[in-house]
Amino acid sequence: MAKIRQQNVSAAQWSPNGAALGALDLTHPDNQVYGENVFSLAEQRQRLPKPVFKQLQATLERGEALDSSLADAVALAMKEWALEKGATHYAHWFQPLTGSTAEKHDSFYNPVGDGTAIAEFSGKELIQGEPDASSFPTGGIRATFEARGYTAWDPTSPAFILENPNGALLCIPTAFTSWTGEALDHKIPLLRSMEALSGAAVRALRLLGDDAAERVFTTVGPEQEYFLIDEQYYFERPDLVTTGRTLFGAKPPKGHELDDHYFGSIPERILACMLETERELQKLGVPVKTRHNEVAPAQYEIAPIFENSNVGSDHQQITMQVLQNVARRYGLVCLLHEKPFAGVNGSGKHNNWSMGTDTGQNLLEPGATPHDNLQFLFFCTAVIQAVDKHQGLLRATVAGPGQDHRLGANEAPPAIISIFLGRELADVYDAIEQGVQGESRPGGILGLGSPVLPPLPLHGGDRNRTSPFAFTGNKFEFRAVGSTQSVAFPNTVLNTIVAEAIDDLAGQLQDALNGGASLEDALRPVLQKSWAAHKRIVFDGDGYSEAWHKEAEEQRGLLNLRTTPDALPYFIKPDVVSVFEKYEVLNERELHARYEVFTEQYAVKLNIEAETAASIARTLLLPAAVRHLALLKEAGVGGLVAETEALVDEFVVAIRGLETANAAENQDDEPPAAWAVYMRDKVIPAMNAVRDVADRLEKIVADDLWPLPKYSEVLFIK
Repeated sequence: MAKIRQQNVSAAQWSPNGAALGALDLTHPDNQVYGENVFSLAEQRQRLPKPVFKQLQATLERGEALDSSLADAVALAMKEWALEKGATHYAHWFQPLTGSTAEKHDSFYNPVGDGTAIAEFSGKELIQGEPDASSFPTGGIRATFEARGYTAWDPTSPAFILENPNGALLCIPTAFTSWTGEALDHKIPLLRSMEALSGAAVRALRLLGDDAAERVFTTVGPEQEYFLIDEQYYFERPDLVTTGRTLFGAKPPKGHELDDHYFGSIPERILACMLETERELQKLGVPVKTRHNEVAPAQYEIAPIFENSNVGSDHQQITMQVLQNVARRYGLVCLLHEKPFAGVNGSGKHNNWSMGTDTGQNLLEPGATPHDNLQFLFFCTAVIQAVDKHQGLLRATVAGPGQDHRLGANEAPPAIISIFLGRELADVYDAIEQGVQGESRPGGILGLGSPVLPPLPLHGGDRNRTSPFAFTGNKFEFRAVGSTQSVAFPNTVLNTIVAEAIDDLAGQLQDALNGGASLEDALRPVLQKSWAAHKRIVFDGDGYSEAWHKEAEEQRGLLNLRTTPDALPYFIKPDVVSVFEKYEVLNERELHARYEVFTEQYAVKLNIEAETAASIARTLLLPAAVRHLALLKEAGVGGLVAETEALVDEFVVAIRGLETANAAENQDDEPPAAWAVYMRDKVIPAMNAVRDVADRLEKIVADDLWPLPKYSEVLFIK
């Protein structure tokens, strides 16, 4: 048996070694694990003295700073709880501009001088930390030699315990700021944007006749797509280890053409991994709800129910970490890259976004007759206006090298931002524009052709999987977010631009009401004006079609920002700076910093890919091709010799071209934007040229000589 076939047999073996397998009966109350590793509201109520608990909640509701005595009381209770959970250390858990999370562990225990130690944790240590921040990206906000940075406790996102076979760690969600007070993370602007939207929405609700709501919260429910592959294949592929995606790999005979993987029966090994992942997430208070096979072979999805945007963003980062940690217990590796395998579907993260009041209303719930629901129409119109006005900015929030492989392919929304409303809601807006009374479509039933199947209510419109921003009943689904990305920044932008649109519409409504008009008479022209100005962003057709691309650009004037260097400059457009400064979410310096960081990260990631590709091609693939050529020459197979020799010569030329392109780039002499453009225009084509020849060689070089596991093995052997 060929060596590679032995590896396939080995990879297909597994044993049920997960801690969650054979779990106890979950119908028994004592076996419920949800939130057991979270310092939740219920845990605080139980452990804090009643006056302290009430004071803490009142302080949080008012958005005030904690005084030292209150902080000390909370820290004491949190420490005692963490010690009972086996924690020996605590960490301020934060989200720098790397897109991942960061932590520095400090021990609870301090020596007391007699050879013993006591566990201590003060309110000061809870509220503020000071990690060495010199190596985090800042985009010029601070010089590398200026190491000071602060982490500040976010009491609105509960602390949690991360378990390890050898102990546990108390993680305290925190913000991360420079010593000058500028945001170096994703949490600070998200919290600021939530406040901005709340203020604008409450003002609008007063005009719409709601005097009860005091706060408006944005909510998010991100659907995470990911791949699971055997770890043996992962570690045999330097490209996966170094870059998270395969830089080489010929298309296998079977991909997902048969549509047999989507929603298919989940393999036993994968399901076991999923069950343990969900159990771990439930212990951390992450409200995971669904799991299923996705379209591509070896691709899956996990999704929670919606939460407050801040907590939901934190939980999304935890979800990615737990997915990767638990997979290793089953001999698997979780791939979160947007496009780990060429030619099959990549992975996204659908961001389900909505707004709700502290009185329990969903402001994007249409009700049975949307044309009569003035409140819904007001807020829905604000979202449409915001997305149209800031379409370039929204595209920029989901930009990255992985996304450039995915967006616009037959699997993900195009790079052109548009909104899908559904036929019923679009009809309502058309009626408003024409000044006539709209009517809801009559309720109908979908007949399923069998008396044993239940009747289903007929919706006003089908889903549109090609839409980047789709209305899905009581929320908008921003479908363009990448699988590796934090959802915090896209939601920060959504909150901010919608706040601006709400204020604009509310101002117009206020003027009309001051003139003596009734609410309905005052609101109708406001909606008409906004719809007429921004309806170009609404599109219900096939977003993949060439006709739509032509119509969007030439007739509607929509942006088609195909690559990351095209999109990122929208972070620093004057109108973007203006709205972010107006709502005190990010100042001009902080926005420019993000532009610099994301631009540099794009170029750095591509540089890593390019150098990895050149190394693999020269030291692994070319030697395999040369050995195969030598065997053919020795066997005297003339026709195959000529074919292979021509490809080898072409491969050598392509490798040298990539090495030349890699050597020519010099980020130190040019700004990040120029470096990014060079990587896109020169290095990516050189990488593609090398891959093209390598993938052709893979199909003719002897199987036992080819050094990389093939797609047909990596994707299908579970």
